[in-house]
Amino acid sequence: MNGRFDHTKYNPFPPIDIKDRTWPEQVITKAPTWCSVDLRDGNQALIEPMSVVQKKKMFELLVEVGFKEIEVGFPAASQPDFDFVRSLIQEDKVPEDVTIQVLTQARPELIQRTFESLKGARRAILHLYNSTSVVQREKVFKTDKTGIVEIAVEGAKEVVRCAARQPETEWTFQYSPESFTGTEVDFAVEVCDGVNEIWQPTPENPVILNLPATVEMATPNVYADQIELFGRLIKNRDSVIISLHTHNDRSCAVGAAELAVMAGAQRVEGTLLGNGERTGNMDIVIMAMNLYSQGIDPELDLHDMDRIVSVVRECTQIDVHPRQAWSGDLVFTAFSGSHQDAIKKCLDIYEEGTPWEIAYLPIDPRDIGRTYQDVIRVNSQSGKGGVAYVLSNKFGFELPRWLQIEFSRVVQKSTEDSGGEIHPDEIWELFNNHYLKKGKVLSLENFTIEKQEGRETFKAHIDYFGKEIAVSGEGDGVLGAFVEGLKSAINLDFEIMEYGEHALGQGADAEAVTYIQIRCEGRRYSGVAISKDIIASSLDAFMGAASQMLNEQQAAA
Repeated sequence: MNGRFDHTKYNPFPPIDIKDRTWPEQVITKAPTWCSVDLRDGNQALIEPMSVVQKKKMFELLVEVGFKEIEVGFPAASQPDFDFVRSLIQEDKVPEDVTIQVLTQARPELIQRTFESLKGARRAILHLYNSTSVVQREKVFKTDKTGIVEIAVEGAKEVVRCAARQPETEWTFQYSPESFTGTEVDFAVEVCDGVNEIWQPTPENPVILNLPATVEMATPNVYADQIELFGRLIKNRDSVIISLHTHNDRSCAVGAAELAVMAGAQRVEGTLLGNGERTGNMDIVIMAMNLYSQGIDPELDLHDMDRIVSVVRECTQIDVHPRQAWSGDLVFTAFSGSHQDAIKKCLDIYEEGTPWEIAYLPIDPRDIGRTYQDVIRVNSQSGKGGVAYVLSNKFGFELPRWLQIEFSRVVQKSTEDSGGEIHPDEIWELFNNHYLKKGKVLSLENFTIEKQEGRETFKAHIDYFGKEIAVSGEGDGVLGAFVEGLKSAINLDFEIMEYGEHALGQGADAEAVTYIQIRCEGRRYSGVAISKDIIASSLDAFMGAASQMLNEQQAAA
């Protein structure tokens, strides 16, 4: 045994004593109630928490996707969270069919502050919690079970008192025995029963009992056992909504949630794409798409996966792994020639409207706004000298993944036409001609930029198919302002989907390269530009992409 890697210092998680478990025979037939915790659990895990602008954008996305319950913050613990909750209420940003949720510890002053943040809300979920696990009791709070129950019960009483003072709001109460997975199930039941004695739920007005895997401590089947046993032991089961909140410490958060739903849970908390503390929260996109792939309506609209990824990435500043289930850039891409061949053969005989049965593609990529994409190697022998590798190592271009895929198709056509190997200088020539030297039908004649209160105003004269037109727009940055102005000037709706930039070389004389992808009417167009000025590079790359779009539309007309 290697003393530096000693497994003996860890205790195995004890099995749950339930001999007649029923969940293995159950089948999920409908979606649970979803609650997004992106704006609370997700946000608190970020190195740089979201700005107000980012929070509002995330909230709008969550509403657009279809969440009816959204945890919007921990207002008693954070002034920015408090202000954000107030802004949602005061600016009437919460749709009629959406309920906001806020979290608070079971401490009177924090509960009072939390209710203050919710003044004027039409409907809200008050989410109360305290830690109940063995390790928290013994080593953090240094108290016994009686002390833990007292904290929970006194917190529940304060919630009732505060809610009575704000009768204009329709209240739902939620309680979490934090670190449920490290809590004896019978004790978790005891605490929750104590809270329910105060809250007095009914089938018509149930409470939510949220049973979090605050730390994922065991295999998913153990969590399912805990949930089933809890559901058997809790009093007034018909007045209780059992909710889940799984974390991904063992990389099984989705599996644990799915089995726990089979075990009787009715509600699931998580985040889009799995952001959250440590290894993250359960990825609701994955679980929802898992249901979708089995013919179950997930009751969330995930048809535009690229937009979801783009907004989440913008708000969290975290990239999505290209292999992330359902949402990654490469999940519908086959590198293997045999896989490509099998997919092609299946697609060639597929009839629209029939059940989807395509080798290596568990769903139709079009359902989430994607297409099957071949990734082409530089030669048929090996992927080691791929297009991206050549452009990076020989020419300094670090192509983003989406552009790698797009440009590889250009390379593929060239190799098919020539019938032979393509050399690095030939790859560079293709890239240069396709993106950098390609003529533009859109160009800047002159422009001015003004900055006021964090907003940019962009005014310019542009050459548009040989005709001079004036453009004026406002946005959070120069590029955004230009885009808004151009949309208005040419009466065309499009949006920037991808953006990347980096320096070419090192030192003061290094140039900047910008990569941009835009979308219009479901089609995508890319532009690349190089300049010593990053603003000029961004604008030029955008005009390259826009020129592609405009040329195609003019040709179609």
